[in-house]
Amino acid sequence: MEQQGFTLWFTGMSGSGKTTLARAVERILRDRGLKVEVLNGDVVRTNLSKGLSFSKEDRDTNIKRIGFVCKLLTRNGVVAVGSAISPYREVRDYIRRDIGRFVEVYCRCPLDVLVQRDVKGLYKKALDGEIDNFTGISDPYEEPLNPEVVVDTDKEAPERSVARIVRKLEELAYIPEAPQEEEGAYSEEEEKMIEDKLKALGYL
Repeated sequence: MEQQGFTLWFTGMSGSGKTTLARAVERILRDRGLKVEVLNGDVVRTNLSKGLSFSKEDRDTNIKRIGFVCKLLTRNGVVAVGSAISPYREVRDYIRRDIGRFVEVYCRCPLDVLVQRDVKGLYKKALDGEIDNFTGISDPYEEPLNPEVVVDTDKEAPERSVARIVRKLEELAYIPEAPQEEEGAYSEEEEKMIEDKLKALGYL
């Protein structure tokens, strides 16, 4: 059976876990024999959108460029995984309409946790007024209204978030269900153990 393409779009503020989850989902889909390409917002800015600023107009241009590449990949039977802050709802909705086969994952995380996670100290600089147009501080982040999946990355282990995303893709019939023996389901006790380990490491 020929693979049908679709776009899996991760949105959320800086440090919310988009790239981590996107890469984890990518590995699972590749293991199932699917063709997958990941478009990371930072990587695209370095290559496809080099020279763009962080004004609203340039942010919109950057996200539309990622969306255009996702559309081409989707049309050609590839799973396109977009991972970008994409702060403005209107542009995300435009990309959804343009692509059609589109699944939105909102990586939700409160600001105080994002500040704690930020090893580069960018949030602190933005809060101190040292960085302009910083999403969530001096520039808005508009939450999705009807995403297919919401993951609270401050509350649940990445493995659990990934499992929920993959299950949703199966429910929507975008990917085939894994054979029973390949399912990576955890018992409640195992999930608790994983969460405790991640808390001890400072990830949660």
